[in-house]
Amino acid sequence: MNRSVFTCPVCQRALEADAHSYRCAAGHCFDIAKEGYVNLLPVNRRHSDMPGDDREMVAARTRFLNGGWYAPLRKELCRLAEAVNAEEPVLLDAGCGEGYYTEALLGVIRKQGGQTAGVDLSRAAVRRAAKRCAGAEIAVASVYRLPLADRSADLIVNCFAPLAEEEFRRVLKPGGRFLYVVPGQKHLWEMKEILYDRPYENALREERYAGFRQTGEVPLQFQFRLQGQEEIAALFHMTPYTWKTPKDGVTRLAECGELNVTAQFRILVFERE
Repeated sequence: MNRSVFTCPVCQRALEADAHSYRCAAGHCFDIAKEGYVNLLPVNRRHSDMPGDDREMVAARTRFLNGGWYAPLRKELCRLAEAVNAEEPVLLDAGCGEGYYTEALLGVIRKQGGQTAGVDLSRAAVRRAAKRCAGAEIAVASVYRLPLADRSADLIVNCFAPLAEEEFRRVLKPGGRFLYVVPGQKHLWEMKEILYDRPYENALREERYAGFRQTGEVPLQFQFRLQGQEEIAALFHMTPYTWKTPKDGVTRLAECGELNVTAQFRILVFERE
């Protein structure tokens, strides 16, 4: 049995894992799926039968990210992870999705002798993440009820996922870091110009969280070109615009044969006080 990064979602005791299951000292047992993930989301904490992103959105995001369009963001997150000053660091990708960023971060943390874990509500996403990230612990779980012990993580990465301020503060060690990726004002601007009659910029807010101090911000902007409806549709269907775009805008985008796109991110760096 190996000591897990995860804790039991029922009694919060430490979990140990073998090739088939996770088990705590109280006898609670959680089977490991054939894909390699574990479900640590109790039935009474699910807000629906299939919480999180559905298969279509996960598949679109996988197609897009596998195209390498967001590789500069992944590279920058790895650079920031390399700067973590801890022995055998524990990294949590909170809202890991299909594991595109987790996979690269796993390589960084493994070189430092540490452990990597990822959680996401979507079972469809977690299945892909577990296959992609051999050597990481991947679980179906909510970022609002993380299956980790107090002060057990050295680094949390949150990339376009729900922010759980209290939980992140609870599980981070004092001095631990939190990397929070949010869209810049002009993120995907060219696509928004097609989708909306009056495109809007994303709000630029100063983020403040109790128990954290911001130690830096890394702005990141780059352009890429999508050719063909398959690539354009993959980007569109991985965004929230899928659910809130007028039909006229969707029609206009479907008529595009190519699209130049600006990606603009803000990577906010926080330290746990």
